[in-house]
Amino acid sequence: QVQLVESGGGLVQAGGSLRLSCTASGLTFSTYPMGWFRQAPGKEREFVAAISQSGGKTSYSDSVKGRFTISRDNAKNTVYLQMNSLKPEDTAVYYCNRHPPLGSWGQGTQVTVSS
Repeated sequence: QVQLVESGGGLVQAGGSLRLSCTASGLTFSTYPMGWFRQAPGKEREFVAAISQSGGKTSYSDSVKGRFTISRDNAKNTVYLQMNSLKPEDTAVYYCNRHPPLGSWGQGTQVTVSS
């Protein structure tokens, strides 16, 4: 059974930074592209960033491009999201999953950006 455990969220002022982590188990992690997604209150879950199996290719939504960086460590079955220059509109619960998403989601990690 695939398990995804996100961590690293918190409360930060606008302009600040956070680094999210997601550790996966129950799958051959290195064989899957991985992604970060987020869901703000009252909105649908949306794509944030993705990374290829080896980490050589990344993609970002226009809203985070230039501010967020996705990376992975296949030896640790972990994908990261470095978030800089945070804005109040980045406030959401952040999730990781395979990309495109497959199976169940983890509990997510709350990111709150105050103005």
